[in-house]
Amino acid sequence: MFDLRGHVAVVTGGNGGIGLAMAKGLAGAGANVAIWGRDERKSAAAVAEIESRGVAAASFQCAVDDEAGVTDAMCATLARFGRVDSCFANAGMSIAKPFLETTVDEWDKVQRVNLRGTFLTFREATRHMVERGGGGKLVAVASVGSIHGMPRQASYSSSKAGVVALVRSVAVELARYDIQANTILPGWIETDMTEPARAWEKLNAAVVQRTPAHRWGKPDDFAAAAVYLASPDTKFHTGDVLRIDGGYAVF
Repeated sequence: MFDLRGHVAVVTGGNGGIGLAMAKGLAGAGANVAIWGRDERKSAAAVAEIESRGVAAASFQCAVDDEAGVTDAMCATLARFGRVDSCFANAGMSIAKPFLETTVDEWDKVQRVNLRGTFLTFREATRHMVERGGGGKLVAVASVGSIHGMPRQASYSSSKAGVVALVRSVAVELARYDIQANTILPGWIETDMTEPARAWEKLNAAVVQRTPAHRWGKPDDFAAAAVYLASPDTKFHTGDVLRIDGGYAVF
């Protein structure tokens, strides 16, 4: 069960943090992995780390909010691997600012990367999956900010709530093609994006106290979930939200 040998997975933002951890988890189960990212140096290092697990990997430079760039990355991925079986829309960004000080440009930038980027990535993956036949898996990475109020993160939280709604819609619409779509909701995780929050002593203490697991999550906490959601053994699981937050949302 959960054997992914012969499987091809795309992971956007797969050169670091949660994305890289999921990519390594997929590779550990036998999947070949395409890394989409903007930092070529980080992507090259990620490919080397993934290939050390005995699978094929390649990186493709891509800004997920650019329509032509996403189309080109998918074409290049298919030229390299011949197929895509699962697509993880993980690339994202955040601009932490008070609501009253947030500019329209800042709001739009976050929406473009987080929501538009997920839409474009999934649309191109789905076009291939439908044309090829045989189904596929779509997995988006959102945030507990989509269900909890996050001060100074209105643009980020709203974009991630949009991602959850997008996934639910495509899960229903694409079921006829044997394509399953699900969302992962990370809690407070130790990544480069959350480094400023972890450095804020008061917030750091509040997060640990509020989380029943009494710690911040780590990117490696997402590896097994990626394998589970990519696996053809989980074809009856779709339209769902999988929280990985140490119990934060239920406490």
